[in-house]
Amino acid sequence: MPARRVPSWAWVTGLTVGAVAVVAFLTVKADQGPHPTATTESRPSASATPGTKPSPAPEKTESTVVPDDSGTGRRIVYSVGEKRVWLVDASDTPRRTFAVWPGTVSPDPGTYTVSTRTRGAITGSDGVRIERIVYFAAKSGVNVAFSNAVDGSSPPPAASGTQTGGVRMRTADGAALWTFGEAGTTVVVLS
Repeated sequence: MPARRVPSWAWVTGLTVGAVAVVAFLTVKADQGPHPTATTESRPSASATPGTKPSPAPEKTESTVVPDDSGTGRRIVYSVGEKRVWLVDASDTPRRTFAVWPGTVSPDPGTYTVSTRTRGAITGSDGVRIERIVYFAAKSGVNVAFSNAVDGSSPPPAASGTQTGGVRMRTADGAALWTFGEAGTTVVVLS
């Protein structure tokens, strides 16, 4: 008796179910692990100090509290002056906050919307390979977007006269902002 051939739709269905099961398993495992907490440092460092131990949950400080003048509802809040971003849920609770490295061109204070996102790696205007680019504004012909360096490095100093609109962050923060900042998400920029 000849062997029966399995239809292609059955293979695709089986692979899809398997992939969903793996993602669900990894999501549950990730949820059980340590969760990021807000930091109170003013600028991110390029590397962690070896042997440091996690500290208890931070106290509510000025940098972990969402600024009063940042609107309401689900939004990304970016303070140019504090060099800090907050990811705020629909109940006005900050889900994550972190320090960033702004480019040489900053958007004017106001309310913007995530317009376009690019996940794959490209070369930024400063020559650094970046990923998870979340565009939300433009000023003086320069696009302003959140992103992280592929290698996790901080951006080099901008060459004299170079205009860069990238708002860089650590890799883990870039992943969190990418997940949170879907197209259409409100971005509030404060001075």
